[in-house]
Amino acid sequence: MDISTSYMGLQLKSPIIVGSSGLTENIDHSRAYEKAGAGAIVLKSLFEEQILHDVDEQRLNNMYGSFSDQEYYAMYYSKKHNLTQYVKLIKANKAALDIPVIASINCVSAEGWTDYAKMIEEAGADALEINLFLLPAEIDQTGAQKEQVYFDIIDHISSAITIPFALKISYYFSGLANFVHKLSKTKASAVVLFNRFYSPDVDIEREKIIPGDIYSCKELNVMTIRWIGILYEKIRMDMAASRGIYDGETVIKNLLVGAQAVQLVSAIYKNGPGIIKEMLDILKDWMKRHEYNSIADFRGHASQHNIKQPVLYERTQFMKYFSDAGY
Repeated sequence: MDISTSYMGLQLKSPIIVGSSGLTENIDHSRAYEKAGAGAIVLKSLFEEQILHDVDEQRLNNMYGSFSDQEYYAMYYSKKHNLTQYVKLIKANKAALDIPVIASINCVSAEGWTDYAKMIEEAGADALEINLFLLPAEIDQTGAQKEQVYFDIIDHISSAITIPFALKISYYFSGLANFVHKLSKTKASAVVLFNRFYSPDVDIEREKIIPGDIYSCKELNVMTIRWIGILYEKIRMDMAASRGIYDGETVIKNLLVGAQAVQLVSAIYKNGPGIIKEMLDILKDWMKRHEYNSIADFRGHASQHNIKQPVLYERTQFMKYFSDAGY
């Protein structure tokens, strides 16, 4: 049975990708994911924000915005050190694995990433994932201005590399369908829906902000299913599903609405690499029962484009369901 898929022009032996996280920092762990059936891995992100933080800590004097030679050296050293370590990680994974190795950059601006992207390509990465989450929290900035940063980053990256690249985005857009449609007209090869980001919580005893739960939950996947299903056949770029994928049935759901691949992180953190094989076994059994020989035979069957009642994807209120239930 053929469970292979194509994603960003890469041939994957299965639709399961291990997402960018601490899971992919260790070569032995990555070998275990490959053995369990993963089709590709995304390396832990190189964080622009962290690099800038390290640079700030090393600066000797930045009062009045002045920079000494020592400060320029500190800035250069921090960037160089982080990138050198990341290049080593890419090369080590490429040497150890037979599945595609996708590098990852977590961006907050359009500047400074051209050289980084080029070195990542030269290190041998098969593709690049750009993890973008720009919270629209500024009251003096319009949605169009915020979106322009994404396109500026794409322009910078696409001018530097020839390997395919994907954008991993959130759903914080006033017109998500329109925005992704615009993305599909750029040189980006794929979009990943959606990224998992830091969420604050409140400690009511200490009355302080603390980090929220770092893991996704199953309920989060409904947002992914809705938007991949809506966008299928409306954009000309690949889509990967992310967030809340914990079992084989959910893998099938995301493929049915149109995803080329799915990304796992929290499920592996909680259950280990063996969950990949469990999910793929469920996928194969389902395909056998439904007499499908390949993923291409059923991908997109449940998308808005292909169902008899496409309005089901756009309904946002419970209406009759809850009124009948007595709520």
